[in-house]
Amino acid sequence: MNKKTLALAAVATLALTGAAQARDQIRIVGSSTVFPFASKVVEEFGKTTKFKTPVIESTGSGGGIKLFCAGVGVNTPDITNASRRIKASEVKKCATNGVSAITEVKIGFDGIVMANSKSAPVFKLTRKEIFMALAKQVPVNGKLVKNPYTRWNQINASLPNTKIEVLGPPPTSGTRDAFVELVMREGAKEFPAIKGLKKKAFRNVSDAMREDGAFIEAGENDNLIVQKLEANPAALGIFGFSFLDQNKDKLHGSLVEGQQPTFENIADGKYPVSRSLYFYVKNAHVGKIPGIKEYVREFTAEKAWGDMGYLVEKGLIPLPATERRATSSAARALKQLSM
Repeated sequence: MNKKTLALAAVATLALTGAAQARDQIRIVGSSTVFPFASKVVEEFGKTTKFKTPVIESTGSGGGIKLFCAGVGVNTPDITNASRRIKASEVKKCATNGVSAITEVKIGFDGIVMANSKSAPVFKLTRKEIFMALAKQVPVNGKLVKNPYTRWNQINASLPNTKIEVLGPPPTSGTRDAFVELVMREGAKEFPAIKGLKKKAFRNVSDAMREDGAFIEAGENDNLIVQKLEANPAALGIFGFSFLDQNKDKLHGSLVEGQQPTFENIADGKYPVSRSLYFYVKNAHVGKIPGIKEYVREFTAEKAWGDMGYLVEKGLIPLPATERRATSSAARALKQLSM
């Protein structure tokens, strides 16, 4: 071990000395998409164990990982939720701050939907059309230009003659990361002029959302997006399937590549815009902050994330049984993350 590593270890030890006395509740941050699932586990954990109910906060995936990776000690979170996998650069940042032992727990799947009010028609979209609607620059006559489309029927005559107005998550959101990866980049590949670009140039085009009012960053509060969609039937919103499922009396999801965003289609892999959900445990806090191992056990119990578990009732798409068993075993053993 070099001097820097030794110093960080010493700081971590000092920071956690007496942590149980200073904080006797688990602190959880992270993804707004995972938040409803983790909140249910928190509730059950508080009711059925001797430990205090954990404190949970919705900060977005990126924001949660940043807080989680800030260091080891009573003033930093024990667990962070994420609607995307942690990046290698974030793992490196964690290690730089002394957070060197992390356990990754993949909890299931979620779809990303574009939904609108039930008082308006269901949209039937392709990823190419979504890219054309939301990208900052698009090809016109073989040249990249500032996005000229203002109405959906300008992109495809079969789409509604309504203003393009889409409410979506900010860059700190895992939902935004996944939407860019699974929709915008795939849509951009449909244009030979963009697909042929080198990686950095391609990403500069595929990942840049328009800033002229057609795409509106609506923050991390998906419930607020739902309220805005009710008030404005012409608008579409981007969020996780679980929020659509919870608001199916008010909203309906757009078809993407001809597939409806349903539990069955996401579980079967038919719906093209789906992603994995995770939480991450700071192993240095285990045994110092009470109840972390037991929380992991609650989350990875069949009664929670199994096919008939209480999280499935809230909209979680469960992992296959064999993967659940392997993931549960590794999580409970606090297996260290290896990218």
